[in-house]
Amino acid sequence: MTKLSIVIPVFNEAKFINSTLLAVVESQTPNMRKEIVIIDDGSTDGTAGEIKKSIKNLSKKNYAVFITIFKDKNSGKGAVTKEAILNTTGDIVLIQDADLEYNPDDYPFLLEPFLKFDADVVYGSRFISNRPHRVLYFWHYCINLMLTTFSNMLTNLNLTDMETGYKVFKGNLVRKIAKDLESDRFGFEPEITARIAKVKAIKIYEVGISYSGRTYDEGKKIGWKDGIKAIWEIFKYNVLR
Repeated sequence: MTKLSIVIPVFNEAKFINSTLLAVVESQTPNMRKEIVIIDDGSTDGTAGEIKKSIKNLSKKNYAVFITIFKDKNSGKGAVTKEAILNTTGDIVLIQDADLEYNPDDYPFLLEPFLKFDADVVYGSRFISNRPHRVLYFWHYCINLMLTTFSNMLTNLNLTDMETGYKVFKGNLVRKIAKDLESDRFGFEPEITARIAKVKAIKIYEVGISYSGRTYDEGKKIGWKDGIKAIWEIFKYNVLR
């Protein structure tokens, strides 16, 4: 495995995107070249300009290969993540949020199961880690636990954090799965979990990660309506698909 594709879906993250891209290109990925696929989902706050400026500066240092996609209209996290995955060429594909809630310093933990145990999929769990974890909303934790438990009941997996933003895959596997993904918004998480659970003889690992979550005042976008919708999507993609 010689190339890591890092997928970064972005929407209105002008404040964070420069720091995120710098952290990604400086992250430790032993003996692996980086392909960074950035897809801007119709941002209206100047994010696209910040992306172009950052890439111009970082490219001078030959840190990585950049692929950029700029959408005219917002289509949702699921839709743009699917598109970005299908534009990757790496042996491993890692999904990175643009707001640094998830820390690229954790890449070595996420990659270890691939390099040592021939993993097919790795989830970064916020709930089994001894890494730093910002204390935030109790009810968000309860909803995450409920959604993960319901998903596990239907997938027969024993994940601790189905909704995690850190999901990593063998490239050929996730590109094949991505072709059939349907969810446009945050339903991406339960849908892709359901689809990988149906792959025969698949090896799925979890590793503990750090987490620096945001408040709504700081720009958090997912809401309670997405949690309610996720219940239906867990049932839909496990039972009806």
